[in-house]
Amino acid sequence: MTGATGFVGGRLAAALAADSVEVRALVRDRDRARHLADAGHELHEGDVLKPNTLAGAGRDVDVAYYLVHSMGRGGDGDFAERERTAARAFAEVTKAEGVARVVYLGGLGENPESQHLRSRQETAEILAEHGPPLTYFRAAMVVGSASESFRTLRYLVERLPAMIAPAWLKTPTQPIGVDDVIAYLAAAPEVRESEGREVQIGGPDVLSYGDMLDLMAYALGTKPRPKVPFPFVTPKLSSHWIGLVTPVDAGVARPLIEGLSTPTTVTDHSGMDLFDIEPQPLAEALKLALAEA
Repeated sequence: MTGATGFVGGRLAAALAADSVEVRALVRDRDRARHLADAGHELHEGDVLKPNTLAGAGRDVDVAYYLVHSMGRGGDGDFAERERTAARAFAEVTKAEGVARVVYLGGLGENPESQHLRSRQETAEILAEHGPPLTYFRAAMVVGSASESFRTLRYLVERLPAMIAPAWLKTPTQPIGVDDVIAYLAAAPEVRESEGREVQIGGPDVLSYGDMLDLMAYALGTKPRPKVPFPFVTPKLSSHWIGLVTPVDAGVARPLIEGLSTPTTVTDHSGMDLFDIEPQPLAEALKLALAEA
């Protein structure tokens, strides 16, 4: 599993271990991942951007989870090229070492102008072309205490008495709670029909980002913030604004904002129908995330 020290990966590793599944975590720094070893997980020190460090990572592994994405972090700004390099290295080593399946979590939405969304799709294509059979989960915002998108919403509501309202606040989206995402990811190896296909997942609520801000306000026990229409705010200006108001890294904020003009809703429910999972409403997911935070 890549990303086992992250928001989704850490939860997934714990859930799998609780179900008596042995987890091998691919980590860049063994010393910084001691908590994973303490939890009983095997560690393999390596970096998906350094293919020579991956040898042996997939040996005797049944399913490999790919849960990393740079989200614009890095000095040269060309995170999409790094994502392509990393995905191909991971795909090739898992195939060469006999892994039966790869599971990847990407994003919903089709927008050729968003480098972030294009990168997520290209990663899936590379994993499918060069690696074992792929289960490609696609989700919109994952609601959880450590989610960058969730933290952004929370800080906007907490810190602004009113906010400018770019056009993307009207974009429809279909968020999903992190517990439900973990349930899908953990169940995938046992759902044979999910092999070699895309699985779009989302919660029961389809709403706009503006509506999500209002629900966040209610979850925080306050009133929704007034929104002043300002439709000509560019993604670059929005990312600077969010960078000033919230602690979210500007390198992360801009690719996130670029994708907010794109509808991110489930358009094909056939993948979800393969799983016996009933996602929780957004209001409940927000309350759980806030309680944990």
